[in-house]
Amino acid sequence: MLLPKFEYFEPTTLEEALRLLSELGGNARVLAGGTDLLVRMKLKVERPSQLISLRKVPGLSAIIPRDNHGVTIGPAATAADLSKNELICDRFTPIALAAGRLGAPVIRNRATIGGNLVNARPAADLPPACMVLDATLKLKSTHGEREIPVGEFFRGPGETVIEPNELLVSLFVETPAPWSGGAYIKLGARKTLEISMVNVAVLLTLQEPQGLIVDAKIALGAVAPTPVRAFAAEEFLIGRQPSEKVFAEAGAIGVGLCQPITDHRGTMEYRCLMIETLTSRALKQAHERALGWKP
Repeated sequence: MLLPKFEYFEPTTLEEALRLLSELGGNARVLAGGTDLLVRMKLKVERPSQLISLRKVPGLSAIIPRDNHGVTIGPAATAADLSKNELICDRFTPIALAAGRLGAPVIRNRATIGGNLVNARPAADLPPACMVLDATLKLKSTHGEREIPVGEFFRGPGETVIEPNELLVSLFVETPAPWSGGAYIKLGARKTLEISMVNVAVLLTLQEPQGLIVDAKIALGAVAPTPVRAFAAEEFLIGRQPSEKVFAEAGAIGVGLCQPITDHRGTMEYRCLMIETLTSRALKQAHERALGWKP
């Protein structure tokens, strides 16, 4: 399938990219990895008049530690970069695990964290991982910049709060507290090149080794029009002693917050069962990683 005709722009600075976005307005689309956009263009689902490539804009693929207080991630950082980065794997585990499950190796080498967020697909891998880590997104235009918590970014399938003249320029994630552990589990019919039937990201923080749970964050994907936080399940966990029984009860609570659909990948009933099972399993994995936390 051939791509429809379009004008191609390749800015070499962030300022030039923002100027082009401002001048071209809603007729232009930003091209980062292109693993979603180019496919949709070939299918004639999208027909942008202009594409603005970020390939030559410096700094947008950087992963920068912030003095043990967090990390700033450029929107053009690829899934492959994130899945292999030592800092992300060690301290921001849900992002590394989610990036490692995105598509297949050839896709991960191109797909970017910014594209995965801005495309806002309900079954996308990285949004739930960013949500449990309370990522903050910086959006910039020629008129200024603003910061948005990732939990407030998504409006619906394919819809976010980003304006046509805005560009996602960075994500900031604070370093989780000591004795924290994270997990990400994705369920699909295949191990690679598969859209999630259900995905679950978790971050669990203990008071001390073998201690009570002092914080819990659970985010679910492919179960509603946008990724969702399981706040009731999180509240249930806080102050409790970790155990398989407690994790199973939290998984059952999480089901009540979801609105899964029936489609060719799975029924609503099956998805509900998997939400409960995978949430419990992810909590167990996060707990094991929390016990292995190293200063």
